[in-house]
Amino acid sequence: MKQFKYRLETVLDYKTQVLDNLKTEHAVIIQKVNRKQEEILGLHRELTGFESEFDRAKEEGATIENYRLFDLCIGRMEEIIDEEKERLNVLKRQEEEKKQQVITAKVDTSKFERLKDKKLKEYQKAAAKADELFIEEFVSGNTLRIRPQHRG
Repeated sequence: MKQFKYRLETVLDYKTQVLDNLKTEHAVIIQKVNRKQEEILGLHRELTGFESEFDRAKEEGATIENYRLFDLCIGRMEEIIDEEKERLNVLKRQEEEKKQQVITAKVDTSKFERLKDKKLKEYQKAAAKADELFIEEFVSGNTLRIRPQHRG
């Protein structure tokens, strides 16, 4: 019997390659999300530092200009944090979209893999059946050849 050949192997290879590329893209976006979260945490630490210094300056007594400067710095830092949080939300939406693409591609690839497995099992059953028939024919052929020799 001829060797097993899956007719859709090139399609399966293509689907697998697409899936792998999507997984890589998804990993890159996750990395960006993680970096953005770390960046936001760093900005929060900076804001906390400004607020601590502002509290200290209030206790020591500061000029109105210093109050205003701290107020501007704290306000701007809060704006920056809000902007970065919005960018983080955009990245999270991109990550979710890419995740859905990965899931869709995985389902698509799985269909071809299951079909290949099914075809391979069918091939193996057919091969086993062909082997059985060959053995039966070989044994029965030998039996026929042996019997006439014993009669003679």
